[in-house]
Amino acid sequence: MSRISRILPNWLGIYAVAFMLFLYAPVVLLPLFAFNSSTIIAFPLTGYTTEWFTVLWETEALHSAVRNSLFVGITTAVLSTLLGACAARAMARYRFPVKRGIVGLVMLPLVLPEIIVGVALLVVLVQLGVPLSLWTVIGGHVLICIPFAIAILNSAFASLDQSLEEASFDLGESRWGTFRRIILPLVMPGVISSLLITFTISLDEFIIAFFLTGTDVTLPVYIWSQLRFPAKLPSIMALGTIMLALSVLLLITAEWFRRRAARRQGLDVQAPGGFVG
Repeated sequence: MSRISRILPNWLGIYAVAFMLFLYAPVVLLPLFAFNSSTIIAFPLTGYTTEWFTVLWETEALHSAVRNSLFVGITTAVLSTLLGACAARAMARYRFPVKRGIVGLVMLPLVLPEIIVGVALLVVLVQLGVPLSLWTVIGGHVLICIPFAIAILNSAFASLDQSLEEASFDLGESRWGTFRRIILPLVMPGVISSLLITFTISLDEFIIAFFLTGTDVTLPVYIWSQLRFPAKLPSIMALGTIMLALSVLLLITAEWFRRRAARRQGLDVQAPGGFVG
């Protein structure tokens, strides 16, 4: 047994390194080919250039797709987090008939294939005569993002100490004041996580956007349309490099907010009367 216990950590370390290489090697290749002067995505590299980033700056169709994706992603994140917060609060705080059945129905998009959801939504919208637009894409993205928001926020609401709310009510605070001064600061890390994850899911989602978009395409649909042209591949690599850098910056910002919210939560819980002041 001792021999196995000594060998197992070594194999786990090798597995971890191999997994990280497999996961991040394609990501490392993005900036390499983005600054490569050749239009052929292959080794050896021929030279250094920033031409492909200049092409992105001059492509108006790409700018429009980015604006559309940001609008869809931000709107989806806000709506999904609001609806998910209401559902998570109800799930963690109240008991009602057929609660498990309703929760299972709401969480069903997690296990449904997105292509089935996209086709079904397209058929329903066409039958109802609803024109395809960015709002139909938002509706589809909210449908698939709500379960993720609920899964994140449910743990945040479930871990709340109800005695803090009761103490606030005893001290004369209203329900809105209790929510604003106690509940919201305590669940803020979950809210931020929900906003970031739902925004990321919406920004990267392709299948539902492909079926439900109208004349205004989102960024994933635009990238897919450009992949048919080999000469466009270097500029797509440059676009991927920019998105990678923004993602890292977003994660760093999210971690900063999470730590700040955690420190504030500790102060609010420990400080006497902090939940009403």
